[in-house]
Amino acid sequence: MSDIETNKVAVQADNTSRRKKLFLMLGTVVLVCALAYGLYWYLSASNYVSTDNAYTAAEVAQVTPSTGGTIKDVKVVDTQNVKQGEVLVVIDDTDAKLALLQAEADLQRAAAQLAGAESDHVRAGIDLKRRQALIESGSVSGEELSKAQNAFTSGNASMAAARASIAQAQARVEQAKVDFSRTTVRAPVDGVVAKRMVQVGQRVQAGAPLLSIVPVQDMHVDANFKEGQLELVRAGQKAEMVTDVYGKSVVYHGTVEGFSGGTGSAFALIPAQNATGNWIKVVQRLPVRIRLDPTELKANPLQVGLSMTVTIDTRNKAKE
Repeated sequence: MSDIETNKVAVQADNTSRRKKLFLMLGTVVLVCALAYGLYWYLSASNYVSTDNAYTAAEVAQVTPSTGGTIKDVKVVDTQNVKQGEVLVVIDDTDAKLALLQAEADLQRAAAQLAGAESDHVRAGIDLKRRQALIESGSVSGEELSKAQNAFTSGNASMAAARASIAQAQARVEQAKVDFSRTTVRAPVDGVVAKRMVQVGQRVQAGAPLLSIVPVQDMHVDANFKEGQLELVRAGQKAEMVTDVYGKSVVYHGTVEGFSGGTGSAFALIPAQNATGNWIKVVQRLPVRIRLDPTELKANPLQVGLSMTVTIDTRNKAKE
């Protein structure tokens, strides 16, 4: 064998040895990475479930009047912060005021009738006693005594009727006072005004929507997890959340409160008909309600409908 051929064989052998070493190193790196990821998954990642299909929500209070009338004044605008009990809308109170005055006049009239009935009843009682004392001497006839007894009985009935009239008039006065107070519409909760639909001069009926109040201080998150992610999720577990509004620099902390009674598709306007022949399994999502920390909400306010990324720590399995 010539020197050239000997050199070629040596080079090929060296290349083969070098490739084996590279493959061995690559295999070692892959194995180490796989072991490292497996260890990370077992010790950490498997204890968390996450979704970006989550949105902020709140129990929005819809403000409606309890009495109808013409809107006299609107004290608030959209985006305005209000406190519970703060005046929002004023309805013209002319009719309510007249009704209250009429009810109070009826009450006074009923009180005067009762006073007259009581006076007549006292006189009838005195007259009856006088005749009863004279009946044995024959100074009073049986007919006169009977008339006195009838007058006394009639007086009792008149007093009872007058008292009933007073009770009815008093009830009308109380109702009129309530109707009068209802011409001033106040905020039922703290929050931010939204969806204001009422204007000055508008004629509204009882129960008509005027505006909404969003209690942003009591915000929660509805996180829609895939059904396969919920095996280890329990009420009381801790969660961390971030939103695009503030980015990852602001992390909200919350607690799992509970699970919805059904998936989104179950409550859809047209529910899926899985009993039909052409059925394809689709992974469902179940809303999980997460309570937010009020202190963090106050520092970084949120609005209804903002998207969130939610991660739940499932290591706490105490609440089964």
